[in-house]
Amino acid sequence: MKSPLTFFKPDFENSRSLPYFEGGIKAGFPSPATDFEGTQISLDKVLVKNFEATFYAKADGTSMIGAGIDDGDIMVIDRSLEPTDGKIAVCCIDGEFTVKRIKVEKDALYLMPENAAFQPIKVTEENKLLVWGIVTYVIKSV
Repeated sequence: MKSPLTFFKPDFENSRSLPYFEGGIKAGFPSPATDFEGTQISLDKVLVKNFEATFYAKADGTSMIGAGIDDGDIMVIDRSLEPTDGKIAVCCIDGEFTVKRIKVEKDALYLMPENAAFQPIKVTEENKLLVWGIVTYVIKSV
């Protein structure tokens, strides 16, 4: 059985800080670069709130494109967060990994895709569901 996600463990011991321009860079008309006074930033310190409970996974597929998760994106996933209604979660259902939005109704739980080409997954008592963590950030490549 092929997992649709590739998992990565963060390497916090080899973290590096890189230059960071706090004022932002204009995406419209260019302006003279008068203030290039940058501070330092470490992305893992910004993206990871709970180092012991966080991991990364590479998305595989297009079921979550409406949520901004595209094929090949790297997701930052925190296992310490509560899986609640509306959160995007990495789940293992019946032995297969998937990333979906949690939808809680009065008498039902659904794993919702964010692409009309995919069907919601209704979780029943017969399913074995394990929520691995909540997606907190998505890292994209351009």
